[in-house]
Amino acid sequence: MIAIKNKEQLIKNGRSQSNQKARALALESLESALNAVDPEEIIRSKLLLKNSTLNVDRYSFNLKQFQNIYVVGGGKASGLMAEAVEQILGDLVTNGHVNVPYGSKHNTEIIKLHEASHPIPDETGVKGTRRMLKIAEQATKDDLIICLISGGGSSLMPLPRRGISIVDKRRITDDLLKCGATINEVNTVRKHVSDFKGGWLAKKAYPATILNLILSDVVGDPLDFIASGPTVPDSTTFGDAIGILRKHKLWNRVPASIRKVLSEGEKGLTPETPKRENDAFKKVYNVVVGNSRLASSAACKQLELSGLNTVLLTSTMEGEARHVGVVLASIAHEVFTSGNPVSKPAGMVAGGETTVTVSGKGSGGRNQEIALAAASKLRSMDGAVVASLNTDGIDGPTDAAGAIADGKTVARAVEMGLDSTEFLAENDSYNFFSKLGDLLFTGPTSTNVNDLSVIVVL
Repeated sequence: MIAIKNKEQLIKNGRSQSNQKARALALESLESALNAVDPEEIIRSKLLLKNSTLNVDRYSFNLKQFQNIYVVGGGKASGLMAEAVEQILGDLVTNGHVNVPYGSKHNTEIIKLHEASHPIPDETGVKGTRRMLKIAEQATKDDLIICLISGGGSSLMPLPRRGISIVDKRRITDDLLKCGATINEVNTVRKHVSDFKGGWLAKKAYPATILNLILSDVVGDPLDFIASGPTVPDSTTFGDAIGILRKHKLWNRVPASIRKVLSEGEKGLTPETPKRENDAFKKVYNVVVGNSRLASSAACKQLELSGLNTVLLTSTMEGEARHVGVVLASIAHEVFTSGNPVSKPAGMVAGGETTVTVSGKGSGGRNQEIALAAASKLRSMDGAVVASLNTDGIDGPTDAAGAIADGKTVARAVEMGLDSTEFLAENDSYNFFSKLGDLLFTGPTSTNVNDLSVIVVL
């Protein structure tokens, strides 16, 4: 079971009985969401092996028709996914290689789990990706490749195009993550500086059959952006990648090797990523096994079971984190004062992924910034809470999963000599909530389906 480790203290930090109850309800809701997207349980429920037939969603595979079954992939959830696949298929698996984050503690015998860096790629990740590619390239038309894809796969499966070093890849990744680019924009660039992502794995594995099992961390589940789509057709171009870098004023800062590859690609001198008409994709089957909507719905259900009037606001939330925080708190205020869009006691859920444009020198993450921005708008409301976390348990470059704020958060901060607006201006949400004891800690959850925000108004 995935749990918020400091839940008891977070509840005690509410300065009134109503705040404590609202905090408890919000945190229980978040825990239910996390456990609903446990990768191992999801795979066990989705993959049904009967005799020699593997049933997955609407697809059926007669495993007797395949000489070999290979397993490859990468992402924050891919370790648990690999464990489950190996337990289901056993020695039917011929070989496998999956890249997982450093520190992952999963056990497999046939499928090799290879630790690598996230969110900034490293050379170890490149080595693991080359091994996956070797498996794919040796596969024949009589082989099945099961590809395990989850959030974090873009960083964990790096293979820069010829002429681009991993140092250059790390630099552009870091710049994109800090400039406020959306994950779709980040992955558009990643695909066009990679020899693995953007459909290349499928093309190089052809004519093998590929079954993709996907735990989505991208809003709306666009397959070619989840882990940068190594086995699905790419809908973007070199020109799109250049446009994104120009939009965020990064083009002139990009390493020369990357500018060269992208410029040559735009001119047609470098092969474009594989598109839908490519024959390789005729033998690719995609199953999204879990996503933001699954987690958001589970959070809502828990609030409903707790006796609250519930609304799933969205599972596709996007925008600048500090703006989203104000909106969520504004919804709480509307419920508090008018009973719209739902009457008290109320629980509302929003899933998705926001962005942070870093302009300050502080530390924090998207969800901590949502909670900090919400805090000022929640002032004077007793029994109103906004709690937000990253489902992977790691919010930004911090050890916290997110944070929680209520109507007394700003008052408590003032007593300690803390100005919430100054911390927000410095993108320093981590240190703000650390001083208040209101950071959420889960540790790495081995799952990843975007962020989740819960509003409770009693």
